[in-house]
Amino acid sequence: MSTTAPNPAATPLDPELPAPMSIGAVLRIPMLRRLWYAQIISVFGDFLALFAVIGILTFKLHATAQQVTGVQIAYMLPIAVLGILAGVFVDRWPLKPTMVSSDSLRAGLVLLLIFARQPWHFYAILAAISIVSSFFGPAQGVAIRSAVPLHGLRSANALMQQVMFSMRIIGPAIAAFMVASFGAISCYVMDSASFVGSALIIASVPFLKKDASAPNPASIKASNSESASALGKIWLDMKQGISFIVHHAALLFVILAMAAGMFVIGCFGPLIAVYVRDSLHASTKFFGIASAMIGLGMLLGINGLNAFGKKLSNTLLVYSGLFGIGVGLVILTALTHVWSTVLGNLIIGFSVAGIVVPSQTLFQKATPPELMGRVGSTFMSIVFAAQITGLVLSGILTHYTDVRHVFALCAILLFILMAVGKLWMEPKPEPVSA
Repeated sequence: MSTTAPNPAATPLDPELPAPMSIGAVLRIPMLRRLWYAQIISVFGDFLALFAVIGILTFKLHATAQQVTGVQIAYMLPIAVLGILAGVFVDRWPLKPTMVSSDSLRAGLVLLLIFARQPWHFYAILAAISIVSSFFGPAQGVAIRSAVPLHGLRSANALMQQVMFSMRIIGPAIAAFMVASFGAISCYVMDSASFVGSALIIASVPFLKKDASAPNPASIKASNSESASALGKIWLDMKQGISFIVHHAALLFVILAMAAGMFVIGCFGPLIAVYVRDSLHASTKFFGIASAMIGLGMLLGINGLNAFGKKLSNTLLVYSGLFGIGVGLVILTALTHVWSTVLGNLIIGFSVAGIVVPSQTLFQKATPPELMGRVGSTFMSIVFAAQITGLVLSGILTHYTDVRHVFALCAILLFILMAVGKLWMEPKPEPVSA
């Protein structure tokens, strides 16, 4: 395993990089393997709790579409707001204590869902969990980056995303069964136990020390200013992370393209429960099946991408992903059958994989190690802000129209954003010198 800091200027198309590592090869890296185990445990619990909350609000409390979208907003808003600031601290704090503390705090907070009786109870608890998660996400990204060589990052990201997608397949079905058979409390307890298990595994990981040979330019600049306050130094660090993204054309394009896709997913995601209830007149069980199809599509997409997409550019994969999501939304809009819902969700899930993995890989390869926390958290904030915007807009639109029309508007907007991205956001090729 390479422990030296890679060249920050390296790009995914750098001819000097070795052949891409396979998923099996990156799994043989002990640090990544344990991080993967922790991911499996905690994500499984997360999906149980999340789908239990959405199911209780939709089918027991008979929540409106706006109230259902409020669940997602409550969870994502703190990450969108605090993400940039959290990355500054992640770059300064030791990784293992940060991740273990985050898991431990979330294990306690999720148990408060047992006492939730009103929608705002769920919102407050999920927001508190999200505040803690805003530190865990960037720290995990830094840990993966330090554990895997550049040519293994794509497979490492695919491996981690496979966990998310696999749990999205089995999570809704298991959550629906557990809520129907044992009550939502069983899902909350399982989620708390999963955080404890994740913390114990991460505590056993022998983390690599941060490279001390590459000084942090922001820290040097701040230390040279005797009069700079603590807030001033934090602002300088935040500004440097944002500036790196703005001046890196390829990274900026992929982030904006992913934000566009996540905006549409934000409109689509929480409304699928309302779509199942009002358009298909189906039950909680089919809601679990429909949501699982998104995860199955993601899993198929991530494996297909890893097997056949190694020679495709990141931008092409992102465009294909955005287009596929639009096609899936068109199917859901035009047809209201069980089979068409399954097909549309499969296509949407498959297409999401074409956005997520290339964007994460480019971010990890292009970012200098000393900026990983800040750039990663800024990336996360932009994506979550786009999803929140989609959630808010979907809640407003469903007040005036039905869910199917919201899906149609999202598809139209997605195709427009693709054209805008092609014309103005895509990085221009550098002139070839003679």
